[in-house]
Formats: sequence, structure tokens, C-alpha cells
Amino acid sequence: MAALLALASALCYGLVDFFGGILSRRAHFTVVTFLGQIGGLLLALVAALVVPAEAVRPADALWGALSGVGSGTAMHFLNRGLTRGAMSVVIPLSAVTGVALSVLCGVFFLGDRPTVLAWLGIGVTVPALWLVSGGAALGRGEPGSRTVRASGDGLIASLGVAVQYIGLAQADPASGVWPVAAGRLAAVAALLPSALRHAPRFRRQSAKLQVQSLATGAGAALGLILYLEAAHRQLLAIAVVLASLYPAVPTVLGLTALREKVTRKQAVGLVSAAVAIVALTLG
Repeated sequence: MAALLALASALCYGLVDFFGGILSRRAHFTVVTFLGQIGGLLLALVAALVVPAEAVRPADALWGALSGVGSGTAMHFLNRGLTRGAMSVVIPLSAVTGVALSVLCGVFFLGDRPTVLAWLGIGVTVPALWLVSGGAALGRGEPGSRTVRASGDGLIASLGVAVQYIGLAQADPASGVWPVAAGRLAAVAALLPSALRHAPRFRRQSAKLQVQSLATGAGAALGLILYLEAAHRQLLAIAVVLASLYPAVPTVLGLTALREKVTRKQAVGLVSAAVAIVALTLG
């Protein structure tokens, strides 16, 4: 059950990345990111009121807020990278580095002890994510300054991803969904200065795009709720790795919905991701 929850989280985040990337090319990334966090806050508040919580300690709210700052930062820099047309650079760096940091933190600081089979799945996941997201995109002749900026976006986003996953997993299960709600509120507060600087851009966007941006944020919040439940039922390292398989979703959608051609690297990556899922689920 925990593995299914983590995979459902990955599905949500994959869909959010796919549609968020499309929206970020139609409007300024600040608009898409900020409205997304508003949408996530609304959904998280509704879910927190519906899902029973035994007790919400201040520490749970603080861990949730820290997670929210991480996810807000990750989405901000991820969407900025997407506006530069560097999806194949930003997504691999943010996903792979974020997974590595989260797993290492879980093992060395939080006492996670994955089984041998689980370690096999973790080891396969990192190269699988890289291959699925395009593999050696950094060496495909992109302009040097653009590649450097996109790589910086990816690395900063990866730190946000790690903080998001680690922080949220520290909240007590008795707190229900309230840590996610606290995180969305913190994300809104963290992104507010940037939103105010670009206030005129919000007024120029259509109501349809604004609603779509709100919906992507709600999807991301749902992904975090599913991840929170998964992290409370199994090792942090395994929950993070399974939830971080989200780059496979936009890749598959690109092949089916956008009729893109799969490369040999991507095919190997998708097969490797499937092997990792089996190993992590059984482990």
C-alpha cells in the first residue's frame, strides 16, 4: 500500500510538471508558480479539515512549513528553467540530485536501513531518471551561458526537492494533513515578494490560464499528501525514490500525447525505472 501511495504521488507530480511546463511557456513562470501554490493551499486546507488529526504540535507545523519553503523554491526554479527551454537539463538535475540528497540524509541522519533489494532499486533509480529525462542533454551543443544558468536552476531546485521530502516526513502521523497545509502557506509567503515584483503580469493573464495554474498547484498538493502517507508507512529513502520517479510521466505523455519519438536512452531508462519499482516494492 505504501509503495502504491508513493507511486501515485509520482504520477501527480509528473502530471503537474507536464502541464506546468506547458503553462510556463504561455505565461511568466512567476505567475504559474505563485498561483499554483495558492491552488495547493486551498486543496490542502480542505483536505486538512476533512481528514481527522489526533493532535497537531507546533513542531509538525514547523516541519511542514520548512517543507513548503523547499517545494516553493523547487517549483520556482524548475519553472524558470522550463521557460528557458532547458527541460532536459533541469528535470534530470533536480530529480536525480534531490533523490540522492534525500536518501543520504535518511540513511546517515535518520536511521533508515534499506534492504539489499531496496538498495538495488535505489541504485537503479538514479541512472534511470537521468536516462528517462534525456540523458546527456548537457552535451548537446546548447549555448554555454544558457546551459550554466539552466544547470544552476536544476541544482537549486534539487535542494528544494530534498528539503520538501525530508521536512514533510518528520511530521507526526497524528497531525494528519495539516503539515501539508502549513507548507503551502509557507510556500505562498516565500514566493510573495517575487509575485509582487511581477504584479502587472498577473493582470494580463486570462482567467483560463489562472484557473489552470491553480489546478496544477492543487495537483502538486495532492502529490504531497500521498507522499506524506507513504513516508509514514515505510522508510523515507524508499518513499522518496518511488515518489521521485515522476520524470517518467512527462516522458510517457510526450511519447503518447505529443507523439514525440523515444530515444534509445529513454527506452533503457523507462525499463530501468520499472525494474527499480519492482525492487523497491518487494524490498
